[in-house]
Amino acid sequence: MTHRTAIRSALALVAALLLSAPAHALLFRAYLAPTGSDANPCTLQQPCRLLPAALTAVADGGEIWMLDSANYNSSSVNITKSVTILAVPGALGSVVAAGGNAIEIATAGVKVALRNLVIVPLVGGGGTSGINMTNGAALTVENCLIANLPETGIFVNTAASVRVTDTTIRDNGDTGLDLEGGARASVTRATISGNGNTGVYVFGSGANTTTADIANSTLDANLTGVYAWSIHASGVVKVSVRDSQIARNSFGLYAQSNFGASVTFSASNNMIANNGSEGMSSYFAGSKMWASGNTVSDNGLGLYNDSGLFESAGNNAVRNNGTNKTGTITVVAME
Repeated sequence: MTHRTAIRSALALVAALLLSAPAHALLFRAYLAPTGSDANPCTLQQPCRLLPAALTAVADGGEIWMLDSANYNSSSVNITKSVTILAVPGALGSVVAAGGNAIEIATAGVKVALRNLVIVPLVGGGGTSGINMTNGAALTVENCLIANLPETGIFVNTAASVRVTDTTIRDNGDTGLDLEGGARASVTRATISGNGNTGVYVFGSGANTTTADIANSTLDANLTGVYAWSIHASGVVKVSVRDSQIARNSFGLYAQSNFGASVTFSASNNMIANNGSEGMSSYFAGSKMWASGNTVSDNGLGLYNDSGLFESAGNNAVRNNGTNKTGTITVVAME
């Protein structure tokens, strides 16, 4: 090999290493801090300031840690890779809705987890909703506060696995948690309160199955606590609510079918009280409400069935409502 050839080979090797450096430089864990700079590499020693910079620096499947309480965005945050975003214990990471939704997720296959965040609108900033997911594989929301948004707290319109745990969704203008398009959700130890429309809305508008399983949660002071509804003949909706408090809504647990769609609602061991209209209701053919072990009291109307199927295990305490029951309530023996 000549001297000139050796130099060319060495330069080619250096160029190849430089070209590959950005791929290898992606971090498993990127860091944000109020004193950081987006010109930094987002390491612990040199944290970035805002979420878009950290999302660029972090590897797919990595983590973004917020090191102190602060706001970490100035416009909608578009998440296009699998990532966990969390504020460290003792800190509250704020993500504001400004000029649209606070967080957008619309990439196939991504798995996004959010922990210890506060998602609220920027006052006067033209924000709309909190988390808007229209594509992706999974969304996990843990120990978060999602509040005061003009529209919806969390909107999922795709066949994703959704987990909401130890989270408060309150005082949003429309819906707390809106599930559509084949979403499959588990909601545990959540408070969903004071939303202008529905606390948890499970909607079938296409030929898919959308589900929500809610446990140990409080749904209060919404227009409707939990609303299960399908308008597509092949749109299946399945909802279960257990060990929860459904109180001070206009309507408590509400199942509705149109065009013969399959809507199945199971409610067990809940306190359903002080709802202004119906505590539990089933509307139209295709809608099925199953009630076991619930206390239904001090509602405008306790149990209501209008042309659907309303089955009771015969062990519900239905007392002190304006009217305890209306329509056919079929008692089914326990097995």
